[in-house]
Amino acid sequence: MEILSKNLTETADLAKSFLNRLKGNFTVATVLALGGDLGSGKTTFTQFLAKELGIDNYITSPTFIIEKKYLIKNHPHFKQLVHIDCYRLNEATEMIHLDWEELIHDANNLIVVEWPKRIESILPKESIKIEFEFVDENTRKILIKE
Repeated sequence: MEILSKNLTETADLAKSFLNRLKGNFTVATVLALGGDLGSGKTTFTQFLAKELGIDNYITSPTFIIEKKYLIKNHPHFKQLVHIDCYRLNEATEMIHLDWEELIHDANNLIVVEWPKRIESILPKESIKIEFEFVDENTRKILIKE
């Protein structure tokens, strides 16, 4: 599915409708692999997902600390949002230090991975790929590969 979002309201609506359609996996974590260049909308989309999940924290990209975890209040299945930014990683094996295996084997986790190509070899096959493209100052092309 390809969407052209022309403003933040449309991106918020997309995040809400996406989350409403998202069916959690009941054996492993649900992983969203968000690809796209800097400024293409990955973190903004994650912020809107977090808001819909009842997370009050202001979500920023964890570029320097790599990973942030948030308790989820408003979802019948997901209990924790794990936001990972792989931009500064050199290889997938660095994820071992972030307890990656533990995280992906907890079905109550919704894991959002920015820059997923850097850890592609360890992403679950069931990961949902979402590509973001900067079109202009207000417009983003978003391609969801479910």
